[in-house]
Amino acid sequence: MSELRHRGAKDTEPTLQQQPSEDKTSDSEQKAEKDGVSDSESKVDSGIPEVPAPADDTPEVLNKALSGLSSRWKNWWVRGILTLAMIAFFFFIIYLGPMVLMMIVLCVQIKCFHEIIMIGYSVYHSYDLPWFRTLSWYFLLCVNYFFYGETVTDYFFTLVQREEPLRILSKYHRFISFALYLTGFCMFVLSLVKKHYRLQFYMFGWTHVTLLIVVTQSHLIIHNLFEGMIWFIVPISCVICNDIMAYMFGFFFGRTPLIKLSPKKTWEGFIGGFFSTIVFGIVLSYFMSGYRYFVCPVEFNNDSNSFQVDCEPPELFQLQEYTLPSILESVTGWTTVRLYPFQIHSVALSSFASIMGPFGGFFASGFKRAFKIKDFANTIPGHGGIMDRFDCQYLMATFVNVYIASFIRGPNPSKVIQQLLALRPDQQLHIFNSLKAHLLEKGLLPAVEEAAA
Repeated sequence: MSELRHRGAKDTEPTLQQQPSEDKTSDSEQKAEKDGVSDSESKVDSGIPEVPAPADDTPEVLNKALSGLSSRWKNWWVRGILTLAMIAFFFFIIYLGPMVLMMIVLCVQIKCFHEIIMIGYSVYHSYDLPWFRTLSWYFLLCVNYFFYGETVTDYFFTLVQREEPLRILSKYHRFISFALYLTGFCMFVLSLVKKHYRLQFYMFGWTHVTLLIVVTQSHLIIHNLFEGMIWFIVPISCVICNDIMAYMFGFFFGRTPLIKLSPKKTWEGFIGGFFSTIVFGIVLSYFMSGYRYFVCPVEFNNDSNSFQVDCEPPELFQLQEYTLPSILESVTGWTTVRLYPFQIHSVALSSFASIMGPFGGFFASGFKRAFKIKDFANTIPGHGGIMDRFDCQYLMATFVNVYIASFIRGPNPSKVIQQLLALRPDQQLHIFNSLKAHLLEKGLLPAVEEAAA
């Protein structure tokens, strides 16, 4: 009996002691829910140091002008005004031409990398370990040298072959890139500190994943730009349109939560953004397809040593007549419609921007929740950091590049000629004779010779 009483006392004591702690737990749960982080998440992530929240840097002029509004409407106006400013800046850099666009893409890449690395540094710095930021920026330099060196070789081939130092760098480009990376790898191994191996390898992986997400995608954006500025402007504009319209529909009509990672995202905003983006993509494509400045590939002119955007627009950007399906014919009363073929492709781009593009934002939201931060930085008041605005753009850039390679791009004669010119004279002569024999066999060369005569 005494043992039973003793056990009963042991069993009931924790129950009595747990009562006040449960009240504390419920308070902490309510606080966590307000912050958008569940209690289970906070327990799992309790070992991760919190990243200090960036201070509010909204311009004082806007703070004074909007001081009488609630925080919800104040944020709405701040986001709206800064969005219009960013759109105006976007139009301005388009006017300046493709080279300026490429430089802006490079600057955005560096800033996004900086924002992500600084989050890691805030965690890493608490252990007072050396070389993390130095190695991170060194690896960024190596990867950019590799990717942009390949681009320069492809698009500046004649200029590279003309200058002896550039020709040597081009010939041994991949070996130099590997040697640079290997140097950084050895520096990392030498920086390993006992008792912190796991954390150092964790941050090594952090840097490389950041490079994969940021540098690779920005490199694809520049490749899309070389295909024609329309392949750069339309996808980016579709993502911007979807972001704006989803926010507007969600702000005014949003009632149904879409995903737990982003509590403010709603189905109403998602659906409204989808249809708005489809219409916007078709209209914008129709407008831009009529201008050579937007549709022609960006090519390097050897005579003027500058980029030029001038060509005979391909069929993709020439108006064609399409017969409407019977269902649409009964609704509109039209039997045919004149469209640019690119407008049909724009539906695919718009659909991806509005359906799959937001998942880039959800991924970023999950990342920020893991480190208990609201934004990557406070570069743009009301919007957060540059990475907060470009989280969907990087996913879109990969899709556009894959789409062009799969459905649009064919063999490029200029690149074939560039490769032929890099061969030895005897190799060029061999290819010439082989090509001549092939054309004679097909019966094409006599026709060409008669036309020349």
